[in-house]
Amino acid sequence: MLQQQVVDQIGRHWGWVALRGVVAILFGFMAMFMPAITLSALVLVWGAFALVDGVLALIAGFRIRDNGKPLWALIIVGLLGVAAGIVTFLWPGLTALILLYIIAIWAIMAGVFQIIAAVRFRKAIRNEWLLGLSGLVSVAFGAMLVMQPGAGALALVWVIGIYAVFFGILLLVFSLRLKQHGTV
Repeated sequence: MLQQQVVDQIGRHWGWVALRGVVAILFGFMAMFMPAITLSALVLVWGAFALVDGVLALIAGFRIRDNGKPLWALIIVGLLGVAAGIVTFLWPGLTALILLYIIAIWAIMAGVFQIIAAVRFRKAIRNEWLLGLSGLVSVAFGAMLVMQPGAGALALVWVIGIYAVFFGILLLVFSLRLKQHGTV
């Protein structure tokens, strides 16, 4: 029942997952309802989102214990987010194509680790499919960006916004499921 203990511990820290969802939703709506944002502003806004999401994932990864050890999958997702955010701030003049590939790689890696976590905890938590689905959506989103790099800047803003809102909603719903485990 070690997995159940980890899920219960994650449940006690459900707020970090919920906060990640809220940040993603806010970023998504900002991207969709401010489509006239210049690409350089989008680069900085996305860099801030990746950095904040990475820091929140790192905090959760170090606070949640699996057999006394941090959750490395979540820490890796956090490090990827922080690295993507820092790279974005160091080179704000990135082209749309480079930004697209940074977002694609981040989404694919985050999605893979979410799918791994969903499979790992499938017997310990109900509706783990929400985490798996958010991982699948992330992988599909990243793959789409890699396969269709010629998308226009406005389309990119909308796709990123829709993805972030969907990702955030799934994380919020999943966090509410986790909250039930935190009271055990």
